[in-house]
Amino acid sequence: MFETPLNGLIAATVTPLDLEGACDLPAIKPMIDRLIESGVSGLYVCGSTGEGMSLTCHERKNVVEASVDATAGRVPVIVQVGHNSIADACDLASHAAGAGANVVSATCPSYFKVGDTETLLKCMGQIADASPQLPFYYYHIPALTGSQIDVVDFLERGGKSIPNLVGLKYTNTLIHEFQACQNTQSRNFDVVWGCDEMLLAAFASGATAAIGSTYNIAAPLYCRIIEAIEAGDWKTARQLQYHSVEMVNVMKSYAFHGALKAIMSMLGMPVGSCRLPLNELSKEETESLKSGLEQIGFFDWCGHEFQMGS
Repeated sequence: MFETPLNGLIAATVTPLDLEGACDLPAIKPMIDRLIESGVSGLYVCGSTGEGMSLTCHERKNVVEASVDATAGRVPVIVQVGHNSIADACDLASHAAGAGANVVSATCPSYFKVGDTETLLKCMGQIADASPQLPFYYYHIPALTGSQIDVVDFLERGGKSIPNLVGLKYTNTLIHEFQACQNTQSRNFDVVWGCDEMLLAAFASGATAAIGSTYNIAAPLYCRIIEAIEAGDWKTARQLQYHSVEMVNVMKSYAFHGALKAIMSMLGMPVGSCRLPLNELSKEETESLKSGLEQIGFFDWCGHEFQMGS
């Protein structure tokens, strides 16, 4: 079993698509090579950033296999297997284990909402049991799943009923709840932060790892934030974190996934368009996005070389 806890920056990888909208598997290795070179210490595959919910199970398995092969053991690969069908989620979890993934993670079903902690425990318990040899992290993202379950209660009870439940991907903005998750009585859980623009606050509150989408485009910036925190240089850490806030604010003026993929292309990582219902940016939007990023100095401090003409 892969040794937890996770540490550092874990990039929530995008899924490259070709001109026909199919998964562009050959584009995965050069993308992953760039991410590892930029300083990330892990990969979170087929999550929200990776449009996992818009891919077929067959496509998700292909993406996982290509990602594990491309990574070649250099950093851990965490595979998100959440699905509205628990049976499909279990199948994806079993496949991830067989493909060589290091960790399995899952959101809760989101079409029919999970109504109580006991039901969530049953759902996650079945998925975790499909890959019992791997650590399992519940993916808490209420803004997308609509789940209002008390996540602290879930961890307290899950620590007693799900043997390989080791942690949580916490994608919410409630620092007090995040800290409560770190201090449960049933088990010492690995609680991984999931809001990039609040990385500083999370690490000040005890985080040691974070999973995020903008680590695809600015991992060196976030590495510098962590280095400043570890050095006790809070002034520098705050200044660097504000770069992240500015970047995210610019991106939020557009369709976020389309903006992320457009920026990756600007930085020499062509990953194609998005899968419906998400949309890619128009040419005019892409130019406007680039202009907005230039105004905040993004290409000077993101840590990647800007590809002229992109």
